[in-house]
Amino acid sequence: MIVTPEYLFRSVSHITPEFLRSQGVRGLVLDVDNTLTGDESQTLDDEVRDWLAAMRAEGIALTIASNNDAARVRPFADRVGLQFVSMACKPLPIGLMVARRRLGLKKHQMAIVGDQLFTDRMAAGLYGIPAYVVLPRGKDVNKGVKAKRKLEAPFIRRYYEKGGTLL
Repeated sequence: MIVTPEYLFRSVSHITPEFLRSQGVRGLVLDVDNTLTGDESQTLDDEVRDWLAAMRAEGIALTIASNNDAARVRPFADRVGLQFVSMACKPLPIGLMVARRRLGLKKHQMAIVGDQLFTDRMAAGLYGIPAYVVLPRGKDVNKGVKAKRKLEAPFIRRYYEKGGTLL
């Protein structure tokens, strides 16, 4: 199903270059809030900083695609040294199309990393790329996201029922 996770990771740091190579993935489109940092945070912790450095060292192309506006995303993207697509319109694949061109990759060479099923996972499904769903990095601040988390629960349960594991 387009909303059920294909893969569920504890955090971005559990996505390894070896795993990406095994999937034929050469580039990642990254969500920001609750994926790379906490909801509405500009803080980058050492775990994510080290992971970004490891991905770059392995030649993995990286870019950000966020539904937030540029005023929210630009300072964070500048801090981590990545290009970004703001107002990505996820779950529509518009932002993923822009990100793919920036990465210079074919669709089969890229994946999205995000924490939400109804935005990140669904956008990936509509665009035809893998989604690597991560557990949220912190508490949700946005009331809409809090409500969506409750709606995501049956799809997470289905992932485990189908034999999925937390990677």
